[in-house]
Amino acid sequence: MKKVYFLTGSQFLYGEETLKQVEEDSVEIVDFLNQKTNSAKIEFAGVMKTSDEITSTIKKVNFDDECVGIIVWCHTFSPAKMWINGLKILNKPMLHLHTQANEKLPYDEIDMDFMNLNQSAHGDREFAHILTRLNIPRYTVVGFYKKQRVIDKINKWISVAIALDYSKSVKICRFGDNMREVAVTDGDKVAANIQFGWQTDYYAVGDIVKEISKVTDEETDKLYNEIISKYELNTDNIEAVKEQVKYEIALRRFLDRGNYNAVTTNFQDLYGLKQLFGMSIQRLMEAGYGFGAEGDWKIAALTTILKKMAEGKKGGTAFMEDYTYDYTDGEELVLGAHMLEVCPTVAASTPKIEVHPLGIGDREDPARLVFDGITGDAVAVCMTDMGDRFRIICADIELVKQPKPMPKLPVARVMWKIKPDFEKGVKAWLEAGGAHHTVVSTALDREDIELFARLTGAEFVSIG
Repeated sequence: MKKVYFLTGSQFLYGEETLKQVEEDSVEIVDFLNQKTNSAKIEFAGVMKTSDEITSTIKKVNFDDECVGIIVWCHTFSPAKMWINGLKILNKPMLHLHTQANEKLPYDEIDMDFMNLNQSAHGDREFAHILTRLNIPRYTVVGFYKKQRVIDKINKWISVAIALDYSKSVKICRFGDNMREVAVTDGDKVAANIQFGWQTDYYAVGDIVKEISKVTDEETDKLYNEIISKYELNTDNIEAVKEQVKYEIALRRFLDRGNYNAVTTNFQDLYGLKQLFGMSIQRLMEAGYGFGAEGDWKIAALTTILKKMAEGKKGGTAFMEDYTYDYTDGEELVLGAHMLEVCPTVAASTPKIEVHPLGIGDREDPARLVFDGITGDAVAVCMTDMGDRFRIICADIELVKQPKPMPKLPVARVMWKIKPDFEKGVKAWLEAGGAHHTVVSTALDREDIELFARLTGAEFVSIG
């Protein structure tokens, strides 16, 4: 399990008795919070009283691979100059917890000893000033630590911190390049490596074709039987389905051998393949891998990172593409889908395995999982390269049940309304330079995405 270090700010001014109480209160808070989160362990790092102590602790934090971030609370007044050297080298995300050991003031008994001990209203302001002066990104949570609202925000930050830690090790495997002449799916891979930690590697399609050729019939039959027990088989073309099973086995081996978390493909680069990747990619995404169609490496990385961020939460997170609209007045809807690759985590019911012709790619009929989408509040997120910066765009949407059946559209699909309304939402997306590839999630909200953008230094545009 990953860990978060809890640092409490104080100083020697108030004496040993006060410092002892500061430590006891801090341990009590840490013990309580550890009962309220199961995604990371919070570990008390001590009461910080000097610049050397702070700097030494932050060096430990920086080089602890299990640590995903720090929580800082200034129980008493903690002079900010002594934090500067440590904060300048901090390379992990921070949550500034503005709380108190006590919920209510003891009006009848309050004295200066109480005031000197319980003064985060004083100390945290000093600490926050130097954070702002040093331009250090952080997530600030205000409130008594036992309140559910505060606990929820701490858990939100931990989920994002884990995803940020994961982001630093994301590796994207690209089979082929970008779709020819498409702008928004391209971008500066070196800049993304520097800013987000993503490593993007190219491979020829022949490399995965070679891997597919090594898959045995025995391996194929075993996984095929597992797959048809999980989904509804709705085709007589078993050979086409097994071809996708081979693709899945080969892709998993190739990706896992190279420690890749995400993959891109391109229907213009299919030399040696019988089908486009369909069900194989859908199942990889269901297992947490990222995917980007037409070589879209940015959305491939974002997919796996947001899936990591959504772990343990209700709802689905899926690669998506805006396809077409229903322009009926007052009932405007977006139909999201893709040729083949939509993650089954957003399926409203058991997906069906089907095989149908595909009028693109010039290959045999591919097997895919077909389903209607879930409903509920969600976000649609994309990342674009603006030339001198990366921009993350997040739109508040509501997934809805499709108004009528679509018997002649044999792909997975999701429909949604854009907030605040169709015209304003779509107009804002267009004017922000938003991409047609997105990640749609009912497990995450706008604050999750904004926090990720803030802590990675990406520009954030919110539509809602």
